[in-house]
This record gives sequence, C-alpha cells and structure tokens, in this order.
Amino acid sequence: MKGQNKGHPQGIEVNDAQSKLNSTFVRSLVKPSSLHQIQQLLQDANRLGLSVSIAGGRHAMGGQQFGSDSLLLDMSNFNEIIALDQDNGLLEVQSGIEWPKLIGYLHQHSKGERPWAIRQKQTGVDKVSIGGSLSANIHGRGIDFPPFVSDIESLTLLDAGGQLQTCSRDNNSELFSLAIGGYGLFGVVVHVTLRLVPRIKVKRIVEIIAVKDLIPLIERRQQEGYLYGDCQYSIDLSNEAEEHPGVLSCYKPIDDEGPLPRAQKSLSPEAWKNLYTLARSDKRRAFEVYSQYYLQTNGQIYWSDSHQLSKVFEGYLEAIDESKGTEMITEVYVKRDLLNSFLAKVRSDFIEYEVDMTYGTIRFVAEDRESFLAWATEPLVCIVCNLHVVHSNVGIQKARADFSRIIDRVLEFGGRFFLTYHRWITREQLEAGYPQFREFLDLKLKYDPEERFQSDWYRYYKKLFAM
Repeated sequence: MKGQNKGHPQGIEVNDAQSKLNSTFVRSLVKPSSLHQIQQLLQDANRLGLSVSIAGGRHAMGGQQFGSDSLLLDMSNFNEIIALDQDNGLLEVQSGIEWPKLIGYLHQHSKGERPWAIRQKQTGVDKVSIGGSLSANIHGRGIDFPPFVSDIESLTLLDAGGQLQTCSRDNNSELFSLAIGGYGLFGVVVHVTLRLVPRIKVKRIVEIIAVKDLIPLIERRQQEGYLYGDCQYSIDLSNEAEEHPGVLSCYKPIDDEGPLPRAQKSLSPEAWKNLYTLARSDKRRAFEVYSQYYLQTNGQIYWSDSHQLSKVFEGYLEAIDESKGTEMITEVYVKRDLLNSFLAKVRSDFIEYEVDMTYGTIRFVAEDRESFLAWATEPLVCIVCNLHVVHSNVGIQKARADFSRIIDRVLEFGGRFFLTYHRWITREQLEAGYPQFREFLDLKLKYDPEERFQSDWYRYYKKLFAM
C-alpha cells in the first residue's frame, strides 16, 4: 500500500498544525488525487481490516483527523473545482480544496452583473479544507449566520461499503445531518456543493469599546444592516474588569462600482510573529499593538468573501518554541444576555488559577436546526480563547484543568462547547452539553458497523460510554 513505512515499527508520525499535542503514529499515509484512488484505498482497507482516518488542513486539535495505527487519507491533493452553476449560485468542489483556492476561483470565473461568493469561512486560518470545514461544522464572523451546514446544498461521500452516497436535505437526510459536524466518522466526503451568495463590497468600521457594552452595540450594528462583526478582547487581566477593552470590527455592505484600493493596510507574517511573542511576554502591549493596527484599517473596503481571509497563522510557527509550548483553543457559547456574567466568572477563574491566555475573540451565531450533533441549539454568542500550553506533564495537566474549568463554567450558564479543539472532556460534561451524543455513537454503528472510519477522537468518546 502506498505510503507504508515498513522501516518504523510504529508507523508514520503525524500531528496537528497548531497545538502540536496530537502526535500520532499511523500505519500508512496516502494522498489520493482521484476518486478511483480513494475507492481503491478503501477497498484495500476493507480487505485488510484496517481502520481509516481522514485529514485535510490538520487544524483540529482533538485528534479527529488521526487514528493510531490507521490508514490516513490525506485529502490535500483532491482539491479541484468540479462545476460552477452560475445561474443558481452553486459550486461543486472536491473536498480537499482549501478556502484560498476556492475564493480565488470564484473571483476569476464568477463575474458579470451577479458575481458569486462564499458566505462564510472560519477565521484565523485559511488553509482549512472544505471537507474539514464540513466535518467540524465551522462558523465565521457573521452577525446572524447559522453554522456552515446552512451553506451546504449537498455532499457526496464514500461509505464504509465503498458505495457513493449523495446526501442532501431531501436525499439521505439523516446521513447528511450526521456527516456535517460528524468529524469524518461516516465516510469519506469526496464532493461538496456549496450555496453561494452575491459578492458585494463591505466597509470595515473599527472602534475600541468596553466589552461589557458589546451586546447592545452589536445589536445596533445588526439593525443598521451590518453583515459581519466580531470583537477581539484584551488578554491583559490587570486592568479594571468594568473597562476591559476590546476591538469591535464590523462590516457593512456598500454600493461602490469602483475598483478596490490597491494599498490596504495588513499585518505581515513578521508582524504576526511579533504579536504572538508579545502575547506571551507583554499582554498589555500586545493589545496596544493589535488595536493600533486595527484602528488604522477603519474605513477600508473589502470584498465580502476575501475580507474573511487572513494571515493570522502566518508567523505562528516561527514564534513558538515547542519545548516551551504552543497554543490551544477553546470555544464556548452562551445566550447573549448572559455574556457579561459569564465573562466575569471566567475572568475571576483565570486570575485565581493564573491561566495564560494569549488570544480572545467574541463572535455570534444563529441557530442550527439541521446537523445532528448541533452545538448552536439557539442563537448564541461565541467566546473563543487561546491558552498557552507548556509541553510537559505538569503543563499539560494544568491545561487540562484550565479547559475543563471553562467547560464547567459554561455549563453552569446553560451554554455549550465546541468539540473540535481538545478531548479533555468528561462524560458528565459531554452529556450535559450534547445529550444526543450517545445516539450519535449508536448511529455511527448503524452506518459503519465494522467501524472502518475511526480516529483517536472517536475512540476516546466511545471509551467514555464503554461501547
């Protein structure tokens, strides 16, 4: 089998791109570039009784894309455009395509009076595959958008039996709801058809606010017609809680037929490297530098799709020293009217337990009524924070305790949490946040009784339920 490493008894070592806390030895790694190759590889796995795991950009941090001793399908070469339906605003792509290539294609090929664009992508990192975005059911910085499931018209996956299954709201609807947000456990997603929206120009409006005032401000922006917005809050906890600052950036559609300005302010990889360094060494200065830059971009005009691209991850790998640690993300959700109370509790916890926060942002999401493992069960505010994790036994145990405490807090407020970033979650926490999870595992066995598709993430949660 291609990619087999017979010289190493443990196989081939892989890891996620950011936290570097998921070192995993897979049996073999293959990079198929055609549907036929994927089908053949799955046939080989079935014949040999091998488990299969599926990776794209490798940015998930919970072990979803790797399974120890598995056949790893790296989908990065399966990355072509299949068809653009200009009349209906639909784009069919191979699942390994990443956002920059997809957006670039639309800018080149969707023109005229009604050019098309994606509605949303996750922020921060660009090199995430469409298949990975689907499997995690990501969201962006829309003020009132549901998660990514709402942007998917249909998908085609190769199931455990080697059969192609076309899934949509009207065809294989249960499998459709399971695969989106199903972390690669129900088959190899090979094709995805996206619902597009008209490409428009938006103007960025930036202001420094007290985070406690965010909700009324974002509601006002929403009423004024702004489509996108988020708030990067200061990671410095030495200031007064009531005046804790954040950078609120919102984007409003504008009528402008002229070309975009050529000279737009943006941060270079070197500048991002400096910010990552400051986030560890001088948190107050980090926010000062970040906010000064954003204020300089106030009034800049962008395309509604390409403004969602960013170079945030650039400079990160150069700034970190794995012997000292990396950053891991957590993402939790509460009702809007509970945001300030929740933040106050978490702030107190962070101070008491000396939590090393290196980044924080607040976003918004509408209800998801379509994916089975839905995390946005109602309109919610999303709180994201990065914590620095020292790569030692003591450092990892502290991180486990810090992240678990955040989840306990959000559950106290009746909130939810994202499953993408770590697997330091107890069964009690999981059942509180996802009461449908046991049924999710049962349905996994319905569609994949031989458990061909596995990951260390799946094995962890299966063990929690002693299945």
